[in-house]
Order: sequence, then C-alpha cells, then structure tokens
Amino acid sequence: MKLSAFGTKFTSHSGILSLMDDLGNALAGDRDMIMMGGGNPGHIPAVQELFRQRMERILDNPREFQHLIGVYDPPQGEVTFVENLARLLRRELGWDIGPENIALTNGSQAGFFMLFNMFAGAYDDGSFKRIQLPMAPEYIGYADAGLSRDFFSAGHPRIDILDEHLFKYRVDFSEFEITEQTGAICVSRPTNPTGNVITDEELAQLDSLARQHEIPLIIDSAYGTPFPNLVFTEATPLWNDNCIVCMSLSKLGLPSVRTGIVVAREEIIQALSGINAIINLSTGSFGAVLAQDLVRNGEILKVSNDLVRPYYQRRAQEAVGWLREAMGPDTPYYIHKPEGAMFLWLWFKDLPISSLELYERLKQRGVLVVSGHYFFPGIGDEWQHKQECIRVTYSQDPASVRRGIEIIAEEVQRAYREHP
Repeated sequence: MKLSAFGTKFTSHSGILSLMDDLGNALAGDRDMIMMGGGNPGHIPAVQELFRQRMERILDNPREFQHLIGVYDPPQGEVTFVENLARLLRRELGWDIGPENIALTNGSQAGFFMLFNMFAGAYDDGSFKRIQLPMAPEYIGYADAGLSRDFFSAGHPRIDILDEHLFKYRVDFSEFEITEQTGAICVSRPTNPTGNVITDEELAQLDSLARQHEIPLIIDSAYGTPFPNLVFTEATPLWNDNCIVCMSLSKLGLPSVRTGIVVAREEIIQALSGINAIINLSTGSFGAVLAQDLVRNGEILKVSNDLVRPYYQRRAQEAVGWLREAMGPDTPYYIHKPEGAMFLWLWFKDLPISSLELYERLKQRGVLVVSGHYFFPGIGDEWQHKQECIRVTYSQDPASVRRGIEIIAEEVQRAYREHP
C-alpha cells in the first residue's frame, strides 16, 4: 500500500504508539503485568462516587440525557460548560476572560495537534517554523504531533543535584534561543514525564520572551492548576492574552471522556473552533455534561485540592520511600524531585545498557515502564543522559507498585554488575 507523506509519517513508529500498544496488549493478554508505564489516573473511590451520582442525575433528567446523547455541540464546545468555566476562572483566578476565550477539544492530544500545526510548520510565505520547548525531557505525545518532520527544537536542561538521591531540571536560558523560525513556545507544568514544576520565575521569563518576540506561550496544564492541581509545590497560575493555557478532565479521573480545554485570546479560539469543525465536526458532550455541576458551583476546585492532589502526593511519597529502600546506598540512581503529576523519573547515571534495553528486560519480568529516550523531542544529539532514564507511574494499586519497584531495582543492579 502506497501512502502519502501524511500517511507515512503517522503510521511510522512513535513513542506514543508504542506506549498505547503496550497498555492495550497488556490489558488484553493472559499474563498479569504490573502497569507502571501509562498515564492512566488512579481510581479514587470518593471521586468516582461523585461522578456516579452525577450520572444518575443525568439519567433521571430526560431533557439533560437527550442533550447528552442526541445533540451536536458547536465547534467551540458545550455552551453552558464553557460559560460556567469562564465564570469560575474569572472569579477564582482573576483571569480577564469570557466564554469567547475558551474552546473544548476531543482530548488534550487533539488540542495540541491543532495548536502546534496552527503555529508551526510551513507558512504561505515559504518560511518554516518550529515549536520551541524550553527544555527536554517533555511529554511523549508532543513528539509526533507535527504534520512535518523536524518540528521541535529544545534546549538541554540544567541539572541540579539535590540531597537524598534527588535532582531537578531547570531551564538553561543560556541555551534557550528564539529565532525567526520559532512559531510558539510550549511548556508543561507539571511536566510529564518528570514531575517537574518550572518555577514562577522561569515561567515569567518565558512569558516575557514570548511577548518580546510576539509568539504565543503555550502552557500545558493537564496535571496542573486550577484542576486537577496535581502540584506539590508553589506554582502560581498564569494567563494573559499572549498565553494559551491547556487543561483537561482526564487526570481529575475522567480519561475516557476525552475532554481537553483551551483558554486563549478570542482570535485563537475562533481559529481553533474552525479547525475543530473541519476535523471533528463537533466536540463530544460527555465530559462537559458530566463535570457541569462541579464547574458551576466551583466544587471542582475542592475535589482537586481535597481528594485528588492528596492522593497522588501520598502515593509519590510512598513510591520514593520504596525506591530508596530497594535501590540501597550503592546504586548510582537519582529521582527527579516529585513536584507534581503522577510519575517518577528515574536517572541511572552511566547505565551500561540503554533505557530501551532496560525496558525490554523489565517487560520480560512483567513490569511495564516507558523508556526515557522517547521524551527528548527537539534534541537531536547523542546525549548519553537520554539513554539513562525511565518513567514510571505510581498511580495504580500500592502492592503492585511496590513489587514493580523491587523488580526495577533488581534489573538495574544486575545491569551494573554485568558491566562494571
């Protein structure tokens, strides 16, 4: 079968495809796998009960049920949800926005595909622009979202070694360069895969540079403020007319409803809605209707702060403790300081095998992680650090996570013994 350039690019091997294939095959197979690779949120009973009750109210209301399953929403998204969300963000965060500043997408992944290709790639004047990532590692789903190749540029981070086998990535502004080929800046906060939260000062400097060069600053807040607020450190929300803030309902506990949220100035929302209409016709209503009450009364913030964030913060602390115990004092390992999200990013300094080989060894032992080399879009050099890291999630049941960590430690220590 002969495919177009589009078909060839989007059927080629990619990190996100490998990740989702692994998850699907593991769940469908006969073998019990310890799932520490995907980004599936944990099942928090109190949160799921809220959504179960909301579903019952929808089923008991014929008019609301009919709207949920039988009406196309406009390309901008479910009208009442958008209006209520605009009021919430204006009231709680002081953002100067209205409904015209918000659009819904069929998941964040679809939102980033549209936004990235709005601002990067080939332009009518013959120029070509890229998405600038302040540093990598960054989200695995970005890497293949461009319609063309060579779509991202990224800087190497500054690595700060901390106490107790912790480290932290920071933006190295001496390596950060905006050129005529930069279409937009994008940063996730907290970052998937590392759990890093760039500081308010770093974010302010990125915002200043974006304004200076008249390009948008895209802030991926799928794990961040104001909801689900999986942030374990200080982080002030930022939005202005040069920022595009992207949020999601997935990590609140609704990954299957595929509801992404984009907050931007009106002309960007109009353009995004137009693309939405062409690609999707309409966005799905399910997530917006299911979360409607929580947004209307502001309870979505209370659920995030009182139920969701404490769950993940506690699980992060447990996982770090188990890792320290399993690795022992002599293994050359570091954990990125867990400041948010639902992952631990592990760095095995001078690892004598590649992270991909470590992934394969762990898979053979029934533990799924993600090889770190997938998370460096825009860094084309052979930086050894890319081959020394893995991402693990701690969101699943504690007993499985603890056993998975023990197996990871055994395989890492075996690799060092085999190649002293």
